Amino acid sequence: MTTTAMAPPATISGDATSGQARDRVLWGVLMLAPYLLVFAVMVVYPVAYGLWLGLNWQSYKALFADPIFIRTMVNTVVFLFIAVNLKFIIAMMLSGFFVQQRAWVRIILVLFILPWAVPSIPTILSFRIMLNPENGMINQQLFQWFGIVEGPGWLTDPTLAFASSILVHIWKSLPFWTLILVTGRLAIAQDLYEAASVDGANKWQQFRFITWPSLATLYVTSTLLSMIWTLGDFNSVYLLTGGGPGDLNHVLATLGIRYMRNNNLNLGIASIICAMPLILPMVWFMVKRLSKGAE
Repeated sequence: MTTTAMAPPATISGDATSGQARDRVLWGVLMLAPYLLVFAVMVVYPVAYGLWLGLNWQSYKALFADPIFIRTMVNTVVFLFIAVNLKFIIAMMLSGFFVQQRAWVRIILVLFILPWAVPSIPTILSFRIMLNPENGMINQQLFQWFGIVEGPGWLTDPTLAFASSILVHIWKSLPFWTLILVTGRLAIAQDLYEAASVDGANKWQQFRFITWPSLATLYVTSTLLSMIWTLGDFNSVYLLTGGGPGDLNHVLATLGIRYMRNNNLNLGIASIICAMPLILPMVWFMVKRLSKGAE
């Protein structure tokens, strides 16, 4: 009986292993280098340059001395408070209507989504034409039907112009948030509503004890996200009123353009950086809520 000796397995030396690891790291760096370069040029450099321009205390001194900036800060807070809260109250009510499983409701829903789906520039500019105090459709036709010769100055009166900007923002973004809440309502089990109806609960009680507890987390998270997006909403104000009349209706998203048009780049960057104390707490709170929900 013969036995065959088995050769020991070949071993790879430590030097060869470390050499292969270095090659993999080298090739990985070479593959990532173009993306890192693009990121550095397109993201890191503009942000760093903007912060460098904004880190000038003389710019902030001049900024806080400008009465238009103080007015803009107040406008921004008022815009956020009214637009976001009014938008979500209406979205909550409309979501209860659009959740109905009827063919004609679905047709209305498709039409309702159009303002959000259509690009902002033509839609908001069309509002600007309609609200023109002199030859706009609303003053020329609607008010003449009621015998009013001279309609309101929608874009020339500061209060009406600011209110018009808020309404245009709500009109533009309302369909999106309504769809979010409709999706949340559809996720609620219908058995809960059937059981509540058997127990004699009315519509308000069903909303209070079933709908709202189920949508509360989604509602708060969507509100925070909407506040962040609303803070950066440039189109609703600038395309409709240009921040006017008399630069009295600017928000932080549009004030920087005013300074840049006046060749004050430092003030423009500083005004944008002033939005960070408003947006960073909202981002932190939203991320914290989302991280808790993922656990």
